[in-house]
Amino acid sequence: MSSISSEAPNGSAKISAKASLAEKYRGATIQDLDPPPALSLYASDPIHHAKRCAFERDYTHLTVVSQEDRSLLGYISIPQLNKKLEEEEKKRREGQQGTLTEDHPVGEAMMRFRRKGKVYKVITMDTPLEELEEFFNGGVNGAEAQDFAVVTDYTRRFVLGVATRSDLEEFVKRRPG
Repeated sequence: MSSISSEAPNGSAKISAKASLAEKYRGATIQDLDPPPALSLYASDPIHHAKRCAFERDYTHLTVVSQEDRSLLGYISIPQLNKKLEEEEKKRREGQQGTLTEDHPVGEAMMRFRRKGKVYKVITMDTPLEELEEFFNGGVNGAEAQDFAVVTDYTRRFVLGVATRSDLEEFVKRRPG
């Protein structure tokens, strides 16, 4: 296995790290993760519907699409959503005004993708797993660490699935060495 040297000159440490990742995944792509089909919701769907759908499929992230043209608007992180709902419920119990309930539309709780001035990494079924790991760690057009990746077609018109860091970890565990 390749070693990573912190003293290597001229970027050879980066090359060594890339070689190590390439060796770890041995040419596997996102297709090899066999991600389940994406479950997309509309921004107008109620939050309780999103929670039920995620629970039934054991999903942690759901994409949110436009009702008009099915373009990707953002996503819902179910763990973050549950935390926010708990905080809002606590406020209501304490007599304060809670602003979010399960009856509110998903659009009020989703994380929106910023389109202007931001370059997104296109992640497809053919993306090598070493690139996916770099993306999760904040590299390859990811300015910060990511918990999940939206898998699309090359034109980014269709959401095909969602890959998570835990999907990648499970793949490494079950793949023979």
